[in-house]
Amino acid sequence: MAPDGRFFSLLNHTPSSLELWIGETATDRLKKIEKAAINASIGDAVEWMPDSRTLLVRLVPPTRGKMPEQPTTPNSPAIQETSGKTGATPTYQDLLKNPHDEELFAYFAQSQLALVNAATGQFTTVGKPALIIDQQPSPDGQHLLVTQIHKPFSYVLTFANFPKEIEVWNRSGLIEYKIASVPMQERIPLGGVSTGPRGVDWNPSETASLYWVEALDGGNPKEKVPNRDRVLSTKAPFKTAPAELIKTKERLTGKLLWSAKGNALIVSDMERQRRWLRTMLIDPKNPSAPAKILNERNQQDRYRNPGTFLTQTLPNGQRVLAESGGYFFLTGDGASAEGDRPFLDRLDPVTGKTERLFQCDADHYETVVALLSDDGSRFLTRRESPTQVPNFFIRDNKGSLDTFTNFADPAPQLRGITKQLVKYKRADGVDLSFTLYLPPGYKQGTRLPTVVWAYPVEFTDGDTAGQISGSTKRFTSITGYSHLFFLLEGYAILDGATIPIVGSPDEANNTYVEQLTTSAKAAIDKAVAMGVTDPDRVGVGGHSYGAFMTANLLAHTGLASPAPEPTTAR
Repeated sequence: MAPDGRFFSLLNHTPSSLELWIGETATDRLKKIEKAAINASIGDAVEWMPDSRTLLVRLVPPTRGKMPEQPTTPNSPAIQETSGKTGATPTYQDLLKNPHDEELFAYFAQSQLALVNAATGQFTTVGKPALIIDQQPSPDGQHLLVTQIHKPFSYVLTFANFPKEIEVWNRSGLIEYKIASVPMQERIPLGGVSTGPRGVDWNPSETASLYWVEALDGGNPKEKVPNRDRVLSTKAPFKTAPAELIKTKERLTGKLLWSAKGNALIVSDMERQRRWLRTMLIDPKNPSAPAKILNERNQQDRYRNPGTFLTQTLPNGQRVLAESGGYFFLTGDGASAEGDRPFLDRLDPVTGKTERLFQCDADHYETVVALLSDDGSRFLTRRESPTQVPNFFIRDNKGSLDTFTNFADPAPQLRGITKQLVKYKRADGVDLSFTLYLPPGYKQGTRLPTVVWAYPVEFTDGDTAGQISGSTKRFTSITGYSHLFFLLEGYAILDGATIPIVGSPDEANNTYVEQLTTSAKAAIDKAVAMGVTDPDRVGVGGHSYGAFMTANLLAHTGLASPAPEPTTAR
């Protein structure tokens, strides 16, 4: 959507290309941009410029030619070269494997930047084709922040770790300022970060001012230093050396949030060993002034999570803190021992105190989608319950609730599914829970084949590990290739069974299998004790790290079998 809301863009997939279409909100008319094949192979390929009339896009280069063919015999061996230095390397899927893979990657990733006039459809190329992975216009639209990767490629790292150039271009594609030439990001310490600039972005409160983060500890969290990170800044015409804006004691985490006037900046840093997260308010115009700590807690302590700051869009399309009368706004899950109850708060940055403007009631699940008035007195919510289809509503601070949409139930046959929150403990006393789903028509006391669906999570202590996540007040829907299809085959599901791996970040996984086993056993034992689960017919499954959990449970225990394939899902 253009910043002023008059135009919007969409991509249309065809067998031969990805088309760019422009729509006009006032008339609903759509227009195809001719001869503009979009290359969306990596990241976002379309960005609106601040003028709301121009788009910055990545095109398939018109001179790209034919796709490289698989050679009948290799042109060269698959070579991996080592520097001779040791270092931990994560494992990844779908990496490049040989020279032909490299050719294919370079062929499909290469793109041509262009500026497209939304009204006329005319486009102007910017610079030369390159392996561009990100492009961001400055708030004044006169400069482009461009990141491109280049060879040598790696067979053990993802493309995000390939060598890259981070530059500022003018609208003609000429380099105005080189921020960094980043080498291959290998041998990054576990839990660490790369050296040199990272998180480069535009300051939304100024016309053309850049900022980025740099590590002061070599990116190594085990180094003992007074400050781990700093934020540097420089502005057009980029003739002076970058100035240090702030330093943080611990590692900066998350995105920096600026106020519209640039006089407030929200930053967070985290100590890795304790996962201790601090959220601070800083005055960028007076960086020597001490930071005001707004909140500090264990990052995984859901019950004390103050929420996420709401943002608003400026006329130039930049996002800044939503602010009214000196107040900021926060929304969050509202986690509690009985499940999530989302909320909207108003924060006074001077006192650090919050005022609750709204919290979901105990019988629904209702989240704040957007503010409809600057002061937070009117806002849009999405409201649902186990029997109420998710719909949007308009609320005000006097308690009125007006229907905005009226969507019908897309799958009434699922309403016979029931669910409940079940709490229990594992052998070492850590609190655990799962959401018990029962199939339509279930008769109390009937023992069912059961699927345990889970995803392990590492925690530093048992208290946060035992906190409740999610809500049983959500509307039950099944999308994609979901494990919930088992319900339609008469299975019970122990969904989101908590599998905490408790301990320090460096030692928690020393007892990984033991903690997996005791957590899974506790879940199965609880469901058996409730009279729901047949202990001889238990399957286990999970996605990603949950699949790794599944393999370990099958290899090291006799608690369960692989979850069968639900025929209904085919």
